[in-house]
Amino acid sequence: MPKFKIIISDLTFDTIIGILEKERKTKQRVIANVEIMYEKKGDDFINYADVSALIENTMNEKRFLLLEEALEEIQIQMKSKFHAISSMNLKLSKPDILDNCEVGVENFKEY
Repeated sequence: MPKFKIIISDLTFDTIIGILEKERKTKQRVIANVEIMYEKKGDDFINYADVSALIENTMNEKRFLLLEEALEEIQIQMKSKFHAISSMNLKLSKPDILDNCEVGVENFKEY
């Protein structure tokens, strides 16, 4: 079966995330980058629009304290919805929280 990689770069949206008081009240910009490997079987494929929506919706619904928690939950939901995923690299960044850099977390997972 053919293997494919879905690449979503710089998916940007505003959401509530963080532990600081101002982060709990004011939405901030988050950037998601994801690479997903999967085996395509027949007409069954993973729609990148669905992947993008899952990431953004999960972040907005859960209002996580930590990027690490968000990352783990997104990976769980992604694998649950898209069983064909064999590996996933997900990075979440908060580009505006510090004045002099962009901070984030990244995790690679094989299934």
